[in-house]
Amino acid sequence: MALALRAGQHSHRAGAQLKSALVLFTALLVGCNGGSESPVPEDPSAQRARLLTADQYRNSIAAVFGDDIADSVLSPMPPLSRTAGLRANGAAEVGLTSDQLSQIQRSAAAVAAKVVDPAHRDFLLPCRPADANAADAVCAERFLREAGRLLQRRPLADERLAALVDGAGRAAAQTDDFYTGLALALEAVLISPEFLFIADRSEPDPERPGARRLDGYALASRLSFFLWNGPPDDALLAAAASGELHSEEGLRLAVERMLASSRLEAGTRAFFDDMLAFDAFDSLAKDPMVYPRVTGATLAQAREQTLRTIVDHVLVRDLDYRDLFTTRRTFLSPALAVVYGLPVEPGWTPHEFSEDSPRIGLLTQVSYLAAHSHAVRSSPTQRGKALREEFLCQVVPDPPPNVDFSTLEENEHAKTARERLDAHNSNPACAGCHLVTDPMGLALEHFDGAGQYRATENGAEIDTAGELDGALYDGVEGLARALRNHPKLPGCLVNRVYAWGTGGPASPVHDRNTLAWLEDRFAAEGYRLRGLFEALATSPAFRTVRPAEEAVKLDHGPGPTAPARISEAQLALRDTGVTR
Repeated sequence: MALALRAGQHSHRAGAQLKSALVLFTALLVGCNGGSESPVPEDPSAQRARLLTADQYRNSIAAVFGDDIADSVLSPMPPLSRTAGLRANGAAEVGLTSDQLSQIQRSAAAVAAKVVDPAHRDFLLPCRPADANAADAVCAERFLREAGRLLQRRPLADERLAALVDGAGRAAAQTDDFYTGLALALEAVLISPEFLFIADRSEPDPERPGARRLDGYALASRLSFFLWNGPPDDALLAAAASGELHSEEGLRLAVERMLASSRLEAGTRAFFDDMLAFDAFDSLAKDPMVYPRVTGATLAQAREQTLRTIVDHVLVRDLDYRDLFTTRRTFLSPALAVVYGLPVEPGWTPHEFSEDSPRIGLLTQVSYLAAHSHAVRSSPTQRGKALREEFLCQVVPDPPPNVDFSTLEENEHAKTARERLDAHNSNPACAGCHLVTDPMGLALEHFDGAGQYRATENGAEIDTAGELDGALYDGVEGLARALRNHPKLPGCLVNRVYAWGTGGPASPVHDRNTLAWLEDRFAAEGYRLRGLFEALATSPAFRTVRPAEEAVKLDHGPGPTAPARISEAQLALRDTGVTR
């Protein structure tokens, strides 16, 4: 049986040759674009190499060795900067410090030790050595060939495999332990650039003289990290090896299978978690004196509520993406039911708010309301800014460093947020930006800083009327419908999906035709996410690339299998970090 099958995942078989060159590319800037009728564009996407995100690292370990090993080791991947709306975009720009490289090595050593320990070796290794106290090249090669193919998402080159097996044998001879030697060889694979970077390796495109396309394995990786946020399975690697992914029919069948897989939910959740900036929940907290019902666990469940709502809407029921902002269907946990003022039921249960409820769409869920508020009060400005940036791809400038917030705090006669902001916005230096954020945020003022409903603020009536780019409304339901019908809403999602799928921000110059075509397709198919995913994954832009001006090639030798060689791999990794 194959290694991943023994880990409770998919079965795999060994394949052909691995090239040792790794190409790194700088990322391009993003731009939002509206759609128009157009034929399928032939414009290629940018060619990049991007570091695995923390989730992708964890998912890769789990796919090969199982959840228990993946969950036992903290991800060593560095934090990513949010670029053009997504943290994932930062993976194409990040560099690695020596401390981060050391952490990657420590995690690799921990994973490798667990794989070969007595509790896991009989399950994860395809063979047993003839003598556990000596080298066994046959067993080591069998394991490393299969594990290397899965971890590096393409077959190991013969020279590389031979070096790893030789290193494992030398270490086993020095330590009188086959498994110690094998662990060192596996550690080398886990710190190699081929594992840590998703590289867009390309080859001449036979159908377009002078152009380049992703090679089969690079296309398989781009597909799997796009749709599943994890590595290719055996079927996808087999399609890459056979050349099936380079045919229209073969690619279509592969994408259809991936869209039908249960792994699509993990990829969709990861995308929206990033798009909605839910990493903020990792440090979000509310003052327990002001909001005693809202704990850290409550906030974590608020994040989960929104992700469950999205998955049910766009995947399970395959509905119009825009209706996420007007739907009244969601899911509740006992802790969230208390915040929403509803009867408590055990576990996660489906719930639909009534037509006269102020709860409508994502904007009125606790996740959005609490994440974009202060620890002790709401924030119309933060909520309006998040609406424009997360859902409309519009950039709202940060306040100037010398801005005076004293008028917000010292106006003792102002009882509501609208009154406080009116005084603050009398300053012309502030009014410009606040005019594009506050009207939307003020429509949400019936919800406090923890997302709980309130009829009044400090005994005063709350005015929730406002305007969103020409659409006037009287309250939160009107805001929800104005956002749902906003012409920039679909194009923003298309832009984010394109960046997520191709590994970095779209270019307003090179990618605008593809973005416009995708937006047209999105509209024609009823704004359904599955259709958008399929359109991008099967498009010429997804499988063809335009080389960047600068490329750095790696040749890290026969591969580290002992501490001295591991240090050389660390140096190689450091030298390939992309810096801005």
